[in-house]
Amino acid sequence: PTMGSVANGNGAGDVDFKVNNDLTVTVFVLATNNGIGAYTTDANIPVELTSFVASVADRDVLLNWSTATETNNLGFEVERKTSAENSWKKIAFIKSAGTTTEPQQYSYKDARLESGSYSYRLKIVDLDGTFSYSHEVEVEIGIPQQYALSQNYPNPFNPATRIDYQLPFDAKVQIELYSITGEKVATLVNGDFSAGYHTYELNASRLNLASGVYFYRISAVDFNNGKFVDTKKLVLLK
Repeated sequence: PTMGSVANGNGAGDVDFKVNNDLTVTVFVLATNNGIGAYTTDANIPVELTSFVASVADRDVLLNWSTATETNNLGFEVERKTSAENSWKKIAFIKSAGTTTEPQQYSYKDARLESGSYSYRLKIVDLDGTFSYSHEVEVEIGIPQQYALSQNYPNPFNPATRIDYQLPFDAKVQIELYSITGEKVATLVNGDFSAGYHTYELNASRLNLASGVYFYRISAVDFNNGKFVDTKKLVLLK
């Protein structure tokens, strides 16, 4: 709150704080009876984090961070949150150097993401279980420039695999699965999708698929009457 019209003798005032990159905290005090002051906490933390940045390459996000010193540090939990989510999710753990006075470099790639906004932070975990958080970084996975259907991964697979596809425009999309003899086995995707990167998770157990060779075919028709068709082979091994 603002100070407003307060009596000098009461010692009323404003307090604010700033979390620094080394995870110390500076407290600012503006008081009616003793002016302005700034106080910084001790840096009694396991890690001196010097940088934490994110970059985007197509649909992959590359996180890079560095430390100046580390003391009894267990490692870093990488956490992610999307624009549609309200809570953070742990996606990886990166083991640290432990205790060192030498600068250290770390990285992690969050691959094959769908289009949208993503936030990341590091949970810095000490050997005794205490932890602190880094600042947050935000990135945007944009819209691709052309249609594409990716080879499923992994391939061969059992029991699940990912089929990635990209749309430069909003489109009506169908992905169908065929046996090696050309018989239609299942319709995997059928609906309207927004422009961007998309992923379908194929689970052979849910479709009661037998081992063998299959083909998956995409047909996408956008609202500008553009059409994209492609077919790729996948192999199920049990």
